[in-house]
Amino acid sequence: MEIIVTGKNVEVSGQIQDYVERKLKKLGNHLPALNEFKVEIGQERTKSLEDRFVVQVTVNSAGTLLRGESRAVNVLSAIDEVAKVINRQAERFKGRLYDKGKGLSLRHMAAGQEPPGIARVKRFPVAPLTPEEAAEQMEMLGHSFFLFLNLASDRVNLIYRRQNGSYGLIEPVVS
Repeated sequence: MEIIVTGKNVEVSGQIQDYVERKLKKLGNHLPALNEFKVEIGQERTKSLEDRFVVQVTVNSAGTLLRGESRAVNVLSAIDEVAKVINRQAERFKGRLYDKGKGLSLRHMAAGQEPPGIARVKRFPVAPLTPEEAAEQMEMLGHSFFLFLNLASDRVNLIYRRQNGSYGLIEPVVS
């Protein structure tokens, strides 16, 4: 297992490197086929002190990629948060692998509960709109995403608000 730690606008000391390795080595319990970790630690100039340090982790486990990002006041807090995020993703991934093979995952069996299923199905008419009109509609509703029928392509699209405030557009392609 290889752990690659890089810094962006910040010096990565040996102490931070050791801390990252200690936190991420625990993932070997969930994913035995870990190939590598890529950890990028960055310091950004933001107005908000809570978002000063950014830690991004990409885990490669036999071709399956798990990715997590966290922002915090200091580097160690950001590393703790991103380790929790990656740990949850690894547990969920391990549970899915187990579900495919033998039934309930160990986590659900230990808790004595069924795995979560679809709790609600919602149906609504999709209006033919341009992406700009869909973004306006999304903002008026106060949602972080909006499903619509794209006028230009005559296909269902999804527009969403990204963390930096810009918009993203998902255009499904039938493979």
